[in-house]
Order: sequence, then C-alpha cells, then structure tokens
Amino acid sequence: MKPLFTTAVTSQGGPEAKIASKDGVIDLDVRKAKEMGGPGGHATNAEQLFAAGFATDFNTCLGIVIQKEGVNAGYPEVTANVSIGENSKGGYSLAAKLQVKIPDVDRETAEKLAKAADQICPYSNATRGNIEVELEVI
Repeated sequence: MKPLFTTAVTSQGGPEAKIASKDGVIDLDVRKAKEMGGPGGHATNAEQLFAAGFATDFNTCLGIVIQKEGVNAGYPEVTANVSIGENSKGGYSLAAKLQVKIPDVDRETAEKLAKAADQICPYSNATRGNIEVELEVI
C-alpha cells in the first residue's frame, strides 16, 4: 500500500483514558461503556470511535461512487451501529450494521451504489471476513 495520508492518535491511561491526535483536533476522554461494566458518563468509547470512522469513510466512498456513476442523488447518510460481545475463544469481537440512506434515488439504484461503496471503503475492506457486517439500505 502506498499511503495517501497518515494520522496518529495516542491513548493514555487504560480503560479510563485520554485520547489525543497529534494535530490536537481530537482531545477526548474515553470511558468503558456502562453496559460493559464501566462508568459511562460524558465520554466516548472505542466502539463509538470505530462507528464514527466506519460511517464517515463509508459515506465518503458513497459520495465518490455517486459522483463517478453520475447519479443525481441527494446527500447520503450512513449510520454505523457497532456492537461488541464475547466470542467463543474467550475474547471479544465486533459486529457492525451500516444503515444507508440515499435521497432522490430508487431502492435498486441505492442498493447498487451501496454495494459499490462497500467495495472501495477502507473500513469495509479491513473488516471483510473478519467481523460480521450487515449492509442495509433504508
């Protein structure tokens, strides 16, 4: 792979951590979700950050596909629902469900565009075959 962009975010402090990007744009408290035995509260967690990245990159790729195909569509919206759970090996696994909305196109076209975006999205390519990912056009 020839890198087009590289970024760095540092997490310091264990499960109740502080994360910061090298450029200072990200500066957040991270807490384990209450449902996972953590304190929750006004802080993010790794699953939310993963969901944010997946939704954003998929939406970006969807825009690229829409433009490349010359489709007249409204601004797409992608919601990434990310779950964490125990796996059969005593560790943890993730699962994701991407909900895709593309205004001003019929369902068949929206599904075609979503499938094409799934093929170029870096998160889709990284997770394919590694975690369960469901793609839903709504």
